Amino acid sequence: MAIDRRKFLVQSGSLLSAAPIYYLNSGNSSLPDGEPIIDIHQHIQFKGRSNTDLIKHQDHLGIKKTILLPSGSPVDRASTHFGKANGLAAEAGGNESCLNLAEKYKGKIYFGVNEVPDLEDSVKVIESYLKRGAKVIGEVKFGVDCDSQDMQRIYSLAEEFNVPILMHWEHQMYNYGFTRFYKMLEKYPNVNFIGHAQTWWAYIDKNYKDPNNLYPKGSVTPGGMTDRLLSDYENMYGDLSANSGLNSLMRDEDHARYFLEKHQDKLMFGSDCHDSLSGGGKCIGEHTISAIRRLSSGRVVRKKILYKNASRLFGI
Repeated sequence: MAIDRRKFLVQSGSLLSAAPIYYLNSGNSSLPDGEPIIDIHQHIQFKGRSNTDLIKHQDHLGIKKTILLPSGSPVDRASTHFGKANGLAAEAGGNESCLNLAEKYKGKIYFGVNEVPDLEDSVKVIESYLKRGAKVIGEVKFGVDCDSQDMQRIYSLAEEFNVPILMHWEHQMYNYGFTRFYKMLEKYPNVNFIGHAQTWWAYIDKNYKDPNNLYPKGSVTPGGMTDRLLSDYENMYGDLSANSGLNSLMRDEDHARYFLEKHQDKLMFGSDCHDSLSGGGKCIGEHTISAIRRLSSGRVVRKKILYKNASRLFGI
């Protein structure tokens, strides 16, 4: 299939070399139009944002249900890059704060669970919140090998509780060993994994060669590693959140149309944005919703990506 090159639609009209990347909206097409939306990727206290502003932000986007992804414990060790990451590197709240807000907004807010995987009691902590109703493990964003024994203990727990696990893939930073992750998909076929972040989305391109280039630009050749994982493994899904997800759609719009159509049962919307209120041309979530609506082949595909896939996978 021949994919024509598409230029980025960015604020300045020129290409930017790195995140953050913001795209102009067209006619506020991301605003509520009567279709429900599930946001599978948000954070509490994200870079200091208040809970009140978080709720207002989600309401403005037309989000009907939100999943909060907590940070792990703030510990000083290699897996957290000696305190730099502390689970998310996002100044986000932890397990208990996510649970508390979900209890306050039942049916509207749901919570995940997270913990630094190489802590001695990580499995015990994760299990305790799964028993209290956590819908997902993650986002897993730590400086560890994706196939380490510590991570495999968590994969086994996800299988036991039948919950998905959301992975942040970033070269030489988080979840080392992306190119061999297929072995984990084969070893744990009953665990649903969700791919997210720079390295995951850079590998949509078959010709992607430089793993240090986290925001590649220009035309995409189908058949990249991400494309193959989604195609070949029933237990692999994709999270379109953040600048990395948005970049994957906007760098080549013809490919994006093809990709959304092909993987319509595997892709889900997430925002992962920390602005207090969307608008002003800088809300990643707003631009991502707009792109999904514009590039999807029709209402059926759009509804799957914005709502139905997440509803099925998370049981909400």
